Order: sequence, then structure tokens, then C-alpha cells
Amino acid sequence: MKRFALQTLVDWKNKNNRKPMIINGARQVGKTWLMNEFGKHYYKEILNINFERNTRIHNLFEVDLDPNRLLLGLELELGHKIDASNTLIIFDEIQAQPRAITALKYFYEEMPQYHILAAGSLLGVTLHSGVSFPVGKVDSMELYPLNFMEFLSALGEDLLVEQIQNNNLEILSPFKDKLLNYLKQYMYIGGMPEVVSSFVKNKDFQEVRDIQEQILKDYRNDFSKHIPKQTLPKVLSIWNAIPTQLSKENKKFIYNQVVEKGRAKDFEDAITWLVDSGLIHKVKRLSKPYLPITGYLEDNIFKLFLLDVGLLSAMSKLDRRILLEGDDLFTEFKGAITEQYVMQELATIDGVELSYWGNDSGNAEVDFVIQCNSQVIPVEVKSGINLKAKSLKTYMDKYSPQYAVRTSQADYKKTDSLYDIPLYMIENIKTFCNE
Repeated sequence: MKRFALQTLVDWKNKNNRKPMIINGARQVGKTWLMNEFGKHYYKEILNINFERNTRIHNLFEVDLDPNRLLLGLELELGHKIDASNTLIIFDEIQAQPRAITALKYFYEEMPQYHILAAGSLLGVTLHSGVSFPVGKVDSMELYPLNFMEFLSALGEDLLVEQIQNNNLEILSPFKDKLLNYLKQYMYIGGMPEVVSSFVKNKDFQEVRDIQEQILKDYRNDFSKHIPKQTLPKVLSIWNAIPTQLSKENKKFIYNQVVEKGRAKDFEDAITWLVDSGLIHKVKRLSKPYLPITGYLEDNIFKLFLLDVGLLSAMSKLDRRILLEGDDLFTEFKGAITEQYVMQELATIDGVELSYWGNDSGNAEVDFVIQCNSQVIPVEVKSGINLKAKSLKTYMDKYSPQYAVRTSQADYKKTDSLYDIPLYMIENIKTFCNE
């Protein structure tokens, strides 16, 4: 399996001013595999410390954070001196020892020659609870489930990926049906590494669903282990409500559809926990599409999405037979699956700020608005073949964007500033970011 994040780590290794790197991401998105795969190919040796399992090293950080003493302890664990330039030090599940997070600052300041990767599934939750973060002393990256290009690559379609990324429309045109079929598979399977690996090996959709159900069960078990008892019911209520709210095409997340008379203050801590754990995306409404869009986001108006389209399919009980029934997958649940897919693809683009737009009267809404560099780009998602986009037209008439995107099953087309981009090529929107 190929992860494009591997190149990010190669670039990190070769930096002159390299800092310890923290990899953020939800459980089971492949952080441990990525770190070990990177170490296997680019270092002579790996020292892998899991702070949930290794009590010796866990306790080592309890005494003090002197990097010289800590390094000696790491060398004793390894059994010999650490070769700084040829050894990758991995701190896995670092959230289990918050002092190790703080210690990264001292490794950077006093021992920058050592290559240290750290990862934690609940790192965001840990930091939100008051743990000191070494601001400016570490690099960081987000790891998400496999996106559609990585999914194609896992299926052995690297040549297709190359042509998509090169925007080679002429050569791709005869392969449209093949790409749409792969896209339908991806919307059912999603990008969780274990699920994709299973499908690549066995092509068994029932096995896919069984693994997805187990992942969802594991997440619910995590809730029980890590969430205070008074917050747990609220987290479960929010988590279970997301598929229904997406399918209803609500213009925002509605609390009283979670529980009767539900209010924002009742659920703020639950939503924060789910966001910090990487299990959901919170996409806020944009009042005006001006730079920077973070200054125009409405904190109390937002939509919630899951981390993975395959898990959304599983939670929505999407029948695998839909894969064999024309375009039903794209319109099932009123486009919720397609919107989730596009959100994921946009979220994985490095440096993108993600939001959506709606006017004050409530009669126009653009599914997504992204900021990348100096561009603010509206993105309308069409799950079917009807390309009428009244809301996008309202937005364009009002704000005259340099680029506007409509993504659907239709072929690529440019009409003035409006670009029709096929769903299977939506990641190519990043080419606008550098113009």
C-alpha cells in the first residue's frame, strides 16, 4: 500500500532545520504503519517506543526531561549507542505519556541531530485537556484515511493516478466508466487502511462491511474508555446523529434533532472531543468569502462529517447491491455519501481551509468554499446528472470569484470562470491554488 504522506516524511528527513515530527490522526488510519514503513526504507535502524505498552520508557520520562538522561535510557532500551543520522526514533501513542510531548522541545533545542517521529491517536484530546505543547519546536502533519488516488494506487492503478494528477483529459476520457465504477467502490469501501487492504486481497464486500463494523465497534469502545461518564451519552448521540443529519441535507447541524430541546451548550464538549480525536470534521459556515476566511467563519453554524466515507456507508447501512444498480449510489441518502467524499478529498489537500457558504435568507447554499493560498474557491457538489446549480450562480453573481468549481459525474468543461471537474478528479482543484 502506498501513502502519499511518505513523501512528506522524506522531505522532513532532508530538512536542514529538522524538528521532531508529530503525526496526528484518528485511530486506525495507519500512523504506526506509516512510521515503520518510512523507517524501514530510509534508515538502518528503528527504535520504536509505544508509551501504552513500554512501562520502562514511560517511567523514564517521569523523573525529569533532561534529553541527555533520556537518550541514555533510550540507548539502554535499544541495547547500544544510537547512531543519530541512521536511526529513526519512534514515539508511538505519545499521548499516554504527556511529559514525552513536552520533552520534544528539549530534544529539538539540545539534540536536533536525532530523527524523532511521534504519533498519538488521542493526541488532540490530550492537548485540549491542558498538556503543554512545544509550540514552534516541532513539525506536525495530519494523516487521514486513504484518499481516492491512494485507493486507486492500492488497486494497482498507478498509471491512472498519474494521468489524473497530470490532468490528461484526452487519455482519461475513454476510461470514464471505469473510473466511476472505482469511485462507487471507494464510496462503499472508504479509505481505512485495514478495509482497503482486505478488499485488495479478497475483493469481498461482505468482509469489507464486517471490518468496518468492527472499527465502529472499536471506536465506541474507545468512547467508553476515554470519555467521562457524564459526557459519554452526548458523544454517542452526536456520533449516531451525523449520518441522519447529512442525509436530510440540513443547512447546519441541528441539536434538537439529536435530542428534543437540545442546545449548543449541552453538546459543545462532546463535539470538541470527537473533533480532537480526529473522528469527525467540523465545517463552519462562511458569512462572506473574503481573505482570510477564518475571519468570517460562524462558530455556531456548522456541519459535521465523519472521518471516512466508507464508515458513513456502514453507519447508514448502505446495501452493497447498490454497487450494481447504475448510479443509485450517488443519489442514495440525497447525496450525503457524495458530499462526504468531496469533503474528505478537499480536507486532505495540504494547506486548505474548508468551509461552506449560505446567504442570510437561507435560499442559497454552496456545499464547500475553500481557501488555498490567495484563492477562495466555491465548490458545488452534484451527486446526480442534473447540473443545475442555482446556489452557485447566486454566489458567483454576488462575489465574482476567479474560479468556481462544480463537481459531478459529468466530463470536464470550462465555462468562463466555472470549471466542471469530474468527481474522480476533484483533488486536482489544488492546481488553482498556485495560480
